[in-house]
Amino acid sequence: MPTRRSVVIGVDSSTQSTKAAAVDAATGELLAVGRAPHTVTGSAGARESDPEEWWTALVAAVRVAVREAGVPASAVTGIAVAGQQHGLVTLGADGRPLRPALLWNDTRSAPQAAALATRLGGQADWLRRTGSVPVASMTAAKWQWLTEHEPRHAEAVAGVRLPHDHLTERLTGVAVTDPGDASGTCWYGRGAGGGDRTGTGGADDPTGRGPAGADDPAGTESGGAVDPAGTEPAGADDRLAGTKPAGADDPAATKPAGVSGAVRADASGSGAEPAGAYDPEILDLIGLDPALLPTVAPDGASPVGTLTPAAAEALGLPRTVVVAAGTGDNMAAAVGLGLGGAGLLDHPVVSLGTSGTVFAATRARPADPALAGFAATDGTHLPLGCTLNCTLAVDRFATLLGLDREDALPGGAGGGSGGDGVVVLPYLDGERTPDLPHAAGLVTGLRHGTDPRSILGAAYEGAAFTVLRALDHLLAACGLDPAAPAVRDRPLRLIGGGARGRVWTETVRRLSGRPLVVPAADELVALGAAALAAAAVSGADPVALATAWGTGAGEILPAAGRDEEAWDRIAGVLSAAAPALLTPGRRGPERASADGVR
Repeated sequence: MPTRRSVVIGVDSSTQSTKAAAVDAATGELLAVGRAPHTVTGSAGARESDPEEWWTALVAAVRVAVREAGVPASAVTGIAVAGQQHGLVTLGADGRPLRPALLWNDTRSAPQAAALATRLGGQADWLRRTGSVPVASMTAAKWQWLTEHEPRHAEAVAGVRLPHDHLTERLTGVAVTDPGDASGTCWYGRGAGGGDRTGTGGADDPTGRGPAGADDPAGTESGGAVDPAGTEPAGADDRLAGTKPAGADDPAATKPAGVSGAVRADASGSGAEPAGAYDPEILDLIGLDPALLPTVAPDGASPVGTLTPAAAEALGLPRTVVVAAGTGDNMAAAVGLGLGGAGLLDHPVVSLGTSGTVFAATRARPADPALAGFAATDGTHLPLGCTLNCTLAVDRFATLLGLDREDALPGGAGGGSGGDGVVVLPYLDGERTPDLPHAAGLVTGLRHGTDPRSILGAAYEGAAFTVLRALDHLLAACGLDPAAPAVRDRPLRLIGGGARGRVWTETVRRLSGRPLVVPAADELVALGAAALAAAAVSGADPVALATAWGTGAGEILPAAGRDEEAWDRIAGVLSAAAPALLTPGRRGPERASADGVR
């Protein structure tokens, strides 16, 4: 008699849409993907979305995925959510959002971020405590903005969540997050006494965690595993029905068995702060009550509950479906690529989407102000450089020029006489890396004979340059010499929507001078989330699962000679223009700098 197929659902709740992947838990076969759009509103630096729309989109996408997979609802055994990072979701006493969520690319909190960065012991102390220096995208800065600009909303808040936390809570009634997504808040880290702890796990350690507590950003030991039965806590239905958000008044009552508290004793019972926790001094600094925050699960694959009756009915799934803690989208993409302690370490990734990112899983603890020092969801680290302007910004240039996105020529081609060429810094939404939150786009090098296709090509180059210049910082944070031949020959894994575009691929290949691996799988965030769900059901390591599934495999493109002329041309313009020409009419307190431009 054939064994019944076990199916898991991986949800990617991104800036623009929700995608739900139905995956065979045994083989990793992608059976179907459901999609539903989101609405983003705002101007002049504001970017907001209604979290209720995220839930509606999740329900629609999951129902489509299960239907198109052609499997019975009873075959679904697990689900996990990966969400856009940093967004500030504020819940009222009824458990519902008080206002639209402030998204990661909302730059209105730049003054608050700059002010925070000077507090405590300055940048060095922020890096030691949290791995990151506050910038406008970080959730701590957004909370500060809310308290200053909307104090009545801030006073009414009964729960603070990240986007993925909010959706996991809608599924289970449990207020829970994971170390990966929590590490993007700037209020989660090692605390004032944490010091510099580097990974001590050996290469043979298949979990990638090393000895208990040595390199686990959640500070969780084996004794802290979440109840595998996924028992639903008392009151879960009431919270979803609108009586109280999890953790609003009685955080202890909302913890599923075994989920770690915000700050708790280590395994020895000494009471010392663990390797990773909410930092009480930072929470005090920004005026955020820790009782408003979710508890922290050991990792993104920890089972934190099963579906509530309301969620099961909405999704058309059994209540027995196990829900994993989930994580942030970048952490899930790393899992989908097989990056982590049980897979590839120190292998860089470039992601081309609404934002451009470069990241790698590593045992080294990063401390570079140009990077976000995230935790990976499996206990390793995930240093990441992020830009705000990538595929959408280039598409906007294509629209303005009346061109198709694939019509581009290299920016220096046909740009003018004397070796001059077109340079575009496409900072249409401000910029995070470099830290220019009030920046506007800049175009230079135009001549009467400039081909519009060269302007579009220059927009590609400017966006790719901005992502790739963080690469050396990333490699150094992993303890590698970027100039060493063995490191320079290590391929970049190119993912995101841009990786499917010919011009994007060739631009990154030309400006990086490195070989590329372009994974065949389109939905790596959703597939990584599916691996977390499968691991929550089976107890396996999610990175090992994704590696066995082969979700990160793809085409290998050999290295091309690096276009040093284009690189130097763009670097020279950025160095000369920042900050004065990139912040027209505004000289805010941002820490604008072109330091590190090669």
